[in-house]
Amino acid sequence: MPVGFGVLGPVTAWDDAGEPVDLKGPRHRAVLARLVAARGRVVPVGQIVDDLWDDPPAGAVGAVRTFVAALRRRLEPRRPPREPARLLVTEGPGYALRADPGTVDAWRFEDTVSAVADALPRAALDRLDAALGWWRGPAYADFDQPWAHAERSRLDQIRLTAVERRAEALLALDRAADAVPDLDAYVAAYPWREDGWALLASALYRAGRQADALAVLRRARELLRDQLGLDPGPRLRRLETDLLRQTEPEPTGAARVWAETAAAYERSVVPGARARLESTVGLLRSLAVTGPGGLEAARDQREAAITAAEQLGDPEFTARVIGGYDVPAIWTRSDDPAQAARVVAAAQRALAGLGPDAPEATRARLLATVAIESRGTASPGPAQSAREAEAIARRVADPALLAQALNGVYMQTFHRAGLAAERDEIGAELVALAARHGLATVEILGHLIRVQARSALADFTAADAHAEAADRLAARHESPLVGVFTGGYRAMRTAATGAYPDAEAAYRSWATGLAGCGMPGVERGLLPLALLCLRVWHDRPADFPADTDWGPYAPWARPLVLLATDRRDEAARALRRTPAPPRDLLQEALWCLTGRAAVALGDRDVMLRARDALAPAAGELAGAGSGLLTVGPVAAHLDRITAALLGSPG
Repeated sequence: MPVGFGVLGPVTAWDDAGEPVDLKGPRHRAVLARLVAARGRVVPVGQIVDDLWDDPPAGAVGAVRTFVAALRRRLEPRRPPREPARLLVTEGPGYALRADPGTVDAWRFEDTVSAVADALPRAALDRLDAALGWWRGPAYADFDQPWAHAERSRLDQIRLTAVERRAEALLALDRAADAVPDLDAYVAAYPWREDGWALLASALYRAGRQADALAVLRRARELLRDQLGLDPGPRLRRLETDLLRQTEPEPTGAARVWAETAAAYERSVVPGARARLESTVGLLRSLAVTGPGGLEAARDQREAAITAAEQLGDPEFTARVIGGYDVPAIWTRSDDPAQAARVVAAAQRALAGLGPDAPEATRARLLATVAIESRGTASPGPAQSAREAEAIARRVADPALLAQALNGVYMQTFHRAGLAAERDEIGAELVALAARHGLATVEILGHLIRVQARSALADFTAADAHAEAADRLAARHESPLVGVFTGGYRAMRTAATGAYPDAEAAYRSWATGLAGCGMPGVERGLLPLALLCLRVWHDRPADFPADTDWGPYAPWARPLVLLATDRRDEAARALRRTPAPPRDLLQEALWCLTGRAAVALGDRDVMLRARDALAPAAGELAGAGSGLLTVGPVAAHLDRITAALLGSPG
């Protein structure tokens, strides 16, 4: 049972339902708090004794052991009597807390603040807002010992850094006015933080309040001199000079290049020119890989760009606008199926309108778009489009076009189960192609495809290498969304190779980063589905809260969830209504869930359908081809279905 720990406020713990765990008395909580502060390191028993008592009584060591034993019973209530503890472990001369980093608020907070240093502004703001919300009061609020003072002070410094980085993100997003109220309160509470004063003055100036900005700098100078005997640092002095000259601090480096180029573009390109619309697509392509906000904006504006292009009545120009959005796609469930269908329809209209002299590459990009946006369908048309686009791309020897076409081929390799090896070949070609021609986003796509495929084939050594390569490229090329998939892979790998409690904790830790990721197909329902697959694999009941959001996966979860509460008649009716899974990365996993429910309910017809669908994937791990979850070897599910069929009448 995953347990969460909180020290950003009074020390507490929660079970997997979010209910408080009774930690007993203050000494018990002090032992737990001291181990949290050690962040997984062993704390000798003698050190714990010294930290708990100013004047340790006789028998203090025995008391600590009693506290630890009581904590273990509360934190792992389902642990069998002689099974070693997994959370609060004995090691060498003392104890350590072996919790997943995502389950301890202070550890998670520190990791988040460190990670956003390299994040883009939108992603940084979202993550910092979430992280600052984890604070319930002063860290280790109910302890007054020296170790607690030191840890409280350290965490508070990280919190102040987080507040400043949040303000920087707001300024970078042109939301200066939104930054002012919090910064005003911040400098009042922490007047010695010069960065806070500089950020407040900059925010006021950018919000059109120059006089207020100058007044803030004067107030900072007076407070620093009167209270600390210090003169303002160079940053504050330079900022005051700039504001007195009525010149906002000049952007430098990339920011300056962007500002000057954008200004030149505005001066040079006529607002209604086709060049403006076509270049917008290139910007949207870059925006789509920058993070959740960028992805959502790119998705929305892409359709608007297509509509604007169609209004010009030039199919070839429309084709360039549609095909120019060659953003690599890895997830086989569309985030917005209705929008995807409209894009496909527009691409097909453009294909029909192309003249005989239109470039082959233009046609190929439209065909690839049809294949990519038709993901998860069973129609043969998109698959034919993918292969035709591939043939053209190979004929014209255009690496970027071939990459887009192969992406379409990948999206159409789900017409039956058991095609991981075929997708692995596509991923390998994409990696090689991208490495030869410097196509960074394509190389990331190839590595992620190979993570999925090698996972399905239970080759985790190779999958690990491809996940690490994808992470390195993502860091170098500012593609933060890659971490959604590599993080999910590592949770799934734990599920496939580790212990059950570790797997649940890994999935829950990964899922904390899904909210607001900009990909509804991943964000909604995937965590409970992963946990359901894990429980089915380990023959554990599918007991989930009634309000669990299963997202699009509800039809395949419902029969098993109903069975877990002994509602067999309802489960049988739900199973009969369960559709065949979409042709996507999760089809093997969903068929296994359907097959398991059919075995439990003795539904021979559904068992036969599940067996026939799963047979081609007998050598794979069910669901692992998604790179995000697994329900175990397909062969084991086939054996269970076969045994049930042999034992059932008919």
